[in-house]
Amino acid sequence: MLYFMFVATDTDPDRSGDEGIPIEQWVAENDERGTRVGGERLQPVRDATLVRVRNGETIVTDGPFTESKEWIAGYDILDCRDLDEAIEVASRHPMSRLGRIELRPYWNGLEDE
Repeated sequence: MLYFMFVATDTDPDRSGDEGIPIEQWVAENDERGTRVGGERLQPVRDATLVRVRNGETIVTDGPFTESKEWIAGYDILDCRDLDEAIEVASRHPMSRLGRIELRPYWNGLEDE
């Protein structure tokens, strides 16, 4: 099952002192295991562009979608057996300690119930 993994900053990081594994190790382990399909770090929010169409007019605004102290720093696409495996993979990502990780399964084609 494919999961989109948002990697975001957080104003309340883990303070236990456990730094976990380096990102290079996390990428290598999951590429070898086949649980990471791809992913990238993103440019800072100052480089974000917001695009909307309203009443037929395209409105382009510099900056992020929302005013927030947290922002999306990167993403990964995971291919895992189930949510439990995706959680295990995400929990080893360095940003699970320094920031936060959001896992979202790909659309399954069914309408919301």
